[in-house]
Amino acid sequence: MSEQCSKESCAGCAQAGSCSSQKPADLKEPANPYSCVRKVIGVVSGKGGVGKSMVTASLARQLRKQGYTVGILDADITGPSIPKMYGLHERALGAEEGIYPCVAEDGTKIMSINLMLENEEDPVIWRGPVIAGVVKQFWTDVMWGDLDVLLVDMPPGTGDVPLTVFQSLPVDGTVIVTSPQDLVRMIVKKAYSMAKQMNIPVLGLVENYSYLVCPDCGKKIEVFGHSHIDEIAAELGTEVLGKIPIDQTLAEAVENEQFYNVENPYLDEIVDKIL
Repeated sequence: MSEQCSKESCAGCAQAGSCSSQKPADLKEPANPYSCVRKVIGVVSGKGGVGKSMVTASLARQLRKQGYTVGILDADITGPSIPKMYGLHERALGAEEGIYPCVAEDGTKIMSINLMLENEEDPVIWRGPVIAGVVKQFWTDVMWGDLDVLLVDMPPGTGDVPLTVFQSLPVDGTVIVTSPQDLVRMIVKKAYSMAKQMNIPVLGLVENYSYLVCPDCGKKIEVFGHSHIDEIAAELGTEVLGKIPIDQTLAEAVENEQFYNVENPYLDEIVDKIL
């Protein structure tokens, strides 16, 4: 329907000029009254297996190291990993006012579906609308308290949950996580284009598994092939915010559930970009 046709159709309506056909609806959900969140940053990827949750947790660690209050909303409902990385296995508690996030040893506040299941190893076999509803509740019902930054660890791809987060939460920017393979160019463009279509600023790209440093000679070995991240960033008009090597200490911290001790200086530039 053309704009002129739409105007003529609404001419005699008492709500003319204010209905959804004239003005797009604001779908943003209100935060819990007991939350004061200054920045919401989505950490996204176009495909799985690129270490997006590790980047999310690493960014939280660098923010905490600099004294900022941080929360992680684990929006990867069917594949949650954040609580285990931090050694959190208890169940989140609730009150009349809302749900309390669990707190890691470094003070990071975390909410994940794994903190609400009776058995954290039970699969979440839900359809998209139910999953999207839970993610919204993690914003509206969780009492985040006073946070400088809330990081949203998205599931991979451009489906229901990323769409729900972008539409329902006041996202200030996104960080796109990728890896060096050739296929990445197409995948990054999909994630980038979705953010742009939703009017969400893209802060930049992070390349994970960028290289391996030989422990004997110190040479950088490109295990997954030559990186194309710089040319992709230039093509999209955005920045490369970090290149993270394959680091055994990071893998051990995940395996030992002690990510609250990690330092990842490769992401310090993102901290400056966010704040």
